[in-house]
Amino acid sequence: MRWSELYVPTLREDPADADAASHRLLLRAGYVRQLMAGHYSLLPLAVRVRAKIMDIVREEMNRAGGQEFVLPVMHPAEIWQKSGRWDVMGEEMFRLKDRRGADLALGMTHEEIFTTLATELRSYRQLPQVWYQFQTKFRDEPRPKSGLIRVREFTMKDAYSFDLDEAGLDAAFDRQHAAYARIFARIGIPAIPVQASSGSMGGSSSVEFMCPSDAGEDLIVTCPDCDYAANVEKAGSALAAIEDAAGPAAPEPFDTPGVRTIDDLDREYGFSARQQVKTLVYVLDEQLTLVLLRGDHALVEQKLIDATGANRIRPATPEEIVAALGARPGSLGAVGVTDLPVIADEALRGRRSMATGANTDGVHLRGVDVDRDIAPARWADLREVTAGEPCPQCGAALGVVRTVEIGHIFKLGRKYTEPLGVSVLAPGGERVAPVMGCYGIGIERALACAVESHHDDRGIVWPVAIAPFEVAVVTLGKDEAVARAGEELYARLRRERVDAVLDDRAERPGVKFSDVELVGIPYRITVGARGLAAGTVELTDRATGTSTEVALADVVGRVRELVLGTVAGTGAETGAE
Repeated sequence: MRWSELYVPTLREDPADADAASHRLLLRAGYVRQLMAGHYSLLPLAVRVRAKIMDIVREEMNRAGGQEFVLPVMHPAEIWQKSGRWDVMGEEMFRLKDRRGADLALGMTHEEIFTTLATELRSYRQLPQVWYQFQTKFRDEPRPKSGLIRVREFTMKDAYSFDLDEAGLDAAFDRQHAAYARIFARIGIPAIPVQASSGSMGGSSSVEFMCPSDAGEDLIVTCPDCDYAANVEKAGSALAAIEDAAGPAAPEPFDTPGVRTIDDLDREYGFSARQQVKTLVYVLDEQLTLVLLRGDHALVEQKLIDATGANRIRPATPEEIVAALGARPGSLGAVGVTDLPVIADEALRGRRSMATGANTDGVHLRGVDVDRDIAPARWADLREVTAGEPCPQCGAALGVVRTVEIGHIFKLGRKYTEPLGVSVLAPGGERVAPVMGCYGIGIERALACAVESHHDDRGIVWPVAIAPFEVAVVTLGKDEAVARAGEELYARLRRERVDAVLDDRAERPGVKFSDVELVGIPYRITVGARGLAAGTVELTDRATGTSTEVALADVVGRVRELVLGTVAGTGAETGAE
């Protein structure tokens, strides 16, 4: 490809509204353009990178026994209603009606559709199966942001495994886990596998692959001394037990005029946050519910969903709270409440001499024994783990890292096969529902996270395996001999199957160099009159910034060694397992 024929609309200044490094650089370097919030056009350079990422993913899916499908993006409501997710997905699902008035959805994900195809499986002899696709997905994100990281329209590689039993699912899950590790290593993304919530996908367990980035919206908890790692939605810690002094035989009310917060009660009346029971009021599937935590702990809503199985949750409104409890937020508590469900965080178990609201404005209770005076109907881990708390496995101080989710694998079990009527003949002659796994990678998000992980103040620094071009041949000046040498080098590189671009533009050297650096091409060969006279060219490594003089006759072989060596170093083995 010749740069003079490429469409690469680079920008000299950072876009004002770009809030992430990848967003800023992909716009500046001419990879993407925004159509509207959450919807992006991929320009030619981005299409080249995307294709290389997809090739790597496809190779590893095939290596893990996958077969590629392409399924419709528009789905009939009936299938989602059978699985029970038509209502669960809520406002994030794009819904529409056709001219006959039938309800349809734009696919957020394809569990139901792949499972419908699996109804044609007849016997255990056809198992296991691993099916995958690359398909456009749609999610009506309320807050699209950070360029390609959080969008409303994107390409997903989603794969699904079907096995006879849980042992088969475990093996399939492990193969996919290993495949994901190879994929992200080859792409060049530092992916951290962590325990995660399955959320609306359902199933018994899941693992997320997370890329550290300030642009992320997910927090993960990691241990420096062992392999413990979990999304904050799933993470736990080994909190030290607190020994409370014995309290009174019953809670004692005391006036607290003007107290509205945990800090107010601490500052004015000497009850530290660790001595307080914080009462939150949520609506879980239309049921008003009291949620109790220690005063210094924050609720993780996903943990509340996972603990209760609720499909829809929201904080109760002030009006709903007053109607149910007779007091406003700031004076709420669960002592004496018998007509509403109460769920408490495990950190409150066994606590005594606590303070909490009395459900009368401006009044609190002291001497509360949680087990005696409240006796929650349910205990669960609901709180958010914070940095420095002890690891649940080894006791070391945990760290918290901001990340972007780039892959997620789930053990779905029979969540979809049973309601959608999939069954196969088992070895004993009975019919059984196969167990499923689900495995997803966001392609454009992976592209963005590669940029988040590999850039500097001059632009993108692509890993060789996914760069739009592996090398740029840059000719300087108007000397015909230089132009001929550049053309010959370009042709030789192409014959050696090196993905090269020839910068043949009539631009100043500084413009050409800046564009190659901004776009992020891993290697640059500079052909100039002075070097050509000496029989040399300059070879520059974009990642290190180092330049060396290389004999013109040797440079193609040198670049080929660099490219092949770098790609091989990412673990790009091929072949079946």
